[in-house]
Amino acid sequence: MNIVKALFSARNLWVCLGLFCSVATAHDSSMIFNHFKADRLEYEGNQDLHLFKWDVQNWTGTDENKLWLKSEGDYSADQNIFGRADLQVLYSRNIDTFWDFQIGARRAIEPERTFDAVIGFQGLAPYFIEVDSAMFINEKGNVLGRLTLGYEMLLTQRLILQPRVEVNVAAEDIKNRGVKAGITEFEAGFRLRYEIAREFAPYVGMDYVEEESLREHQHSLRGVVGVRVWY
Repeated sequence: MNIVKALFSARNLWVCLGLFCSVATAHDSSMIFNHFKADRLEYEGNQDLHLFKWDVQNWTGTDENKLWLKSEGDYSADQNIFGRADLQVLYSRNIDTFWDFQIGARRAIEPERTFDAVIGFQGLAPYFIEVDSAMFINEKGNVLGRLTLGYEMLLTQRLILQPRVEVNVAAEDIKNRGVKAGITEFEAGFRLRYEIAREFAPYVGMDYVEEESLREHQHSLRGVVGVRVWY
């Protein structure tokens, strides 16, 4: 157990991440680019629930090596609290056409302020399905996972329908986080966006969400309105 704690401590994660980035820079002198995307900046709710959600990513680097920052979470206007919020810092290495391997650290801000190790893959699957997957391992060796799938259907050059599915899982119960083993959250829905410009697109949509914890089980249908921004 002490070995696991040492391996996945916050300090070691940041040191390892720095070493990865240094090696990448030393071996790749290609031009460095930067890309920011707020895939979701939205209000989601129904008559009983009102949430503000975000899903933003930024990467800096070359075609082969990148430093990623990712943040995802939600804020409840009714209760004036964050339901879930985290920040990931990742080193990403291109391993195949359209596929990157990622490793780094996650700071879970809510519901518990903890650090997790992160190992994942991100890329484009056959039929142009966007995949973002990650495995999170905390200092006690508990394993959680997140898989997000998306697909873009061009109805016109500016009107785009985007089905989306996100699944969060846990290998075992984690009492201090209120997490129950199995599927902890399932979210499926769609967003219909209109690109006023390629970099700015408001959208509307619908989500079906199921949440399972040690305390309760919830499911609901929610309306969505938001904006997608990138540069």
